[in-house]
Amino acid sequence: MIRAVVFDIGETLVRDDRYWGSWADWLGVPRHTMSALVGAVTALGLDNAEAIRMIRPGIDLQAAYREREHSGRGEFLDETDLYPDVRDSLQTLQRMGLRVCIAGNQTAKAGSLLRGLNLPVNAIATSGEWGVAKPDAAFFDRVIKLAGVAPGETLYVGDHPVNDVVPAKEAGLTSCLIRRGPWGLLWGNDMAVPADLRIAGLADLPALLSSLGRNDGRSEKL
Repeated sequence: MIRAVVFDIGETLVRDDRYWGSWADWLGVPRHTMSALVGAVTALGLDNAEAIRMIRPGIDLQAAYREREHSGRGEFLDETDLYPDVRDSLQTLQRMGLRVCIAGNQTAKAGSLLRGLNLPVNAIATSGEWGVAKPDAAFFDRVIKLAGVAPGETLYVGDHPVNDVVPAKEAGLTSCLIRRGPWGLLWGNDMAVPADLRIAGLADLPALLSSLGRNDGRSEKL
């Protein structure tokens, strides 16, 4: 039985348009160039930060991040960055009696920005706050503590097979692959990805869990 749902952030709850667009502007390249490079590294199975390194080889990403912040052109997100189905879906899951949390590979600032949106969730955490990032097993140890229930009773929802689905399952969690964003759409229909559930959008999830009686939904898909 699923008693808690924990969500990834980028391309699960939040569109990455602003993030990559701001990097393109900072690096002085057209936004479509950045998008194409992100797509290329995605297809190659590389870390998406490689798109930035292709534009500026040898860049110190942490130093560049600090420089952007100090210049007033740093990280930002607001309600318009959320996918349209996010707020209603999270609220519906809470009304179903589930514990709803957010935990993803984001900076500490992103965590603060997300909390500022007053989303209907029980807890929000980021890798920057925890000091450990996906796909490290220690990240999912923290997810289990955040969820507050047994691993098998926790559903982790994300768009990335390597960062989300596989390590979540290795930690004993039930996994859900959402088919949106470049990673989710590229691999969403690949049955070699061992997701327990597959959804096209968050609005699918409450009904799916209800139809399963919140029981183990392995191999179910939408």
